[in-house]
Amino acid sequence: MDTISSFVILYPVIVSTVWIVGSIFFAIQQRRVPLNNVHAGKPDALVSILIPAHNEEETLDKVVESVARLTYAKLELILINDGSTDQTVRVMHQLAEKYGAKVPIRIVDIKKNQGKANALNVGAKEARGEFLLCLDADCYVDRNALEPMMARFYDNPKVGAVGGKPIVRNRTSLLGRLQLLEYVGVIDIIKRGQAFVTGHITTVSGVVVAYRKAALADAGWWNTDAITEDIDMTWRLYHHGWQVAYCPLSVAWILVPERIVDLVHQRRRWARGGFEVLYRNRGMLVTGRLSEQWLLMDMILSDLWALSCAFVTLFYLITVAFTGDLIMDGVILFLLLLISLIQFLIGYADSKKSDFITWHDLLLLPLYVIFYWFINLVSCLTALGSFFLDPRHVGSWSSPDRGL
Repeated sequence: MDTISSFVILYPVIVSTVWIVGSIFFAIQQRRVPLNNVHAGKPDALVSILIPAHNEEETLDKVVESVARLTYAKLELILINDGSTDQTVRVMHQLAEKYGAKVPIRIVDIKKNQGKANALNVGAKEARGEFLLCLDADCYVDRNALEPMMARFYDNPKVGAVGGKPIVRNRTSLLGRLQLLEYVGVIDIIKRGQAFVTGHITTVSGVVVAYRKAALADAGWWNTDAITEDIDMTWRLYHHGWQVAYCPLSVAWILVPERIVDLVHQRRRWARGGFEVLYRNRGMLVTGRLSEQWLLMDMILSDLWALSCAFVTLFYLITVAFTGDLIMDGVILFLLLLISLIQFLIGYADSKKSDFITWHDLLLLPLYVIFYWFINLVSCLTALGSFFLDPRHVGSWSSPDRGL
């Protein structure tokens, strides 16, 4: 029991310290190490922007408007309707008329809802560009997002994908503000740390990611059986020898769930996607590159931590119930809060301009620590049960909670 308790306490402390140090050096590296440009002197490459949509009549206008404002000159936009039952197709045609003079727009209409991965595959076949920028239909992308991404592609011909940085924009609820802290102080910090320490990231964010089309073809395109197409594609690229870069300068503003049930559903889907990737790429624990082995092992330890945390919490509650003694180690709590504070202060320093956050947002940090542990613990445990009880997945999607 002592061994399990030590693991529950020490694992987040050690891992957070590694990612914090890595994120600091990543920021220094981004400022001090110039990128090469093997494309210098050549015309800009055509970038095809893919936006798959299922029942997105209320959100499409914002993302298409943001695409029309992109500063990158050589673009085409492909809107993909995936079996919508609302007025999504009609809205697409209206937007094509409204913004067609600024960016060429084509519409692909898939009659049967078959999931995001299938929609992306269909759209990619229609794309003429050498590079693809994939955006979710409920986001809007920063006008300067593409140039930094293209710089990463031109810097290294083995880069098959460049992940951008999602920023929470709906902050009218407590849950939305807590997720703002998570994207700034956890998700972004982890990706920065991973990118520096291993040269890899666990996954791109499907909401804003650019791909080299040749890399997608080499990896066999998107897997329609995967529940999370972004993490699956990240590891398919690794499996075929491609690299994936992280570019926090390329941001997209996103809507996040504002109901607990929808948030848990989202995180359960993410966690199950992680289990699927672990299972499909288990051989890379032996044959993969050291950086890939490290990330896969971290995913395994993270899942083991969730199980161990559940066991320790249950044991603690039973002990309290039978003895009536509330046992709390103040040193441990202080250490965890201190690590969290340092992590969020670094995230705040890196993101206060791009994310439009203030120091007042950090006042929610103590509540966030509890929130983060609870949500991810529940999501991991339910996803694990779902993975073993229902291993098959049918590729379809439904519109999630978009918040306010």
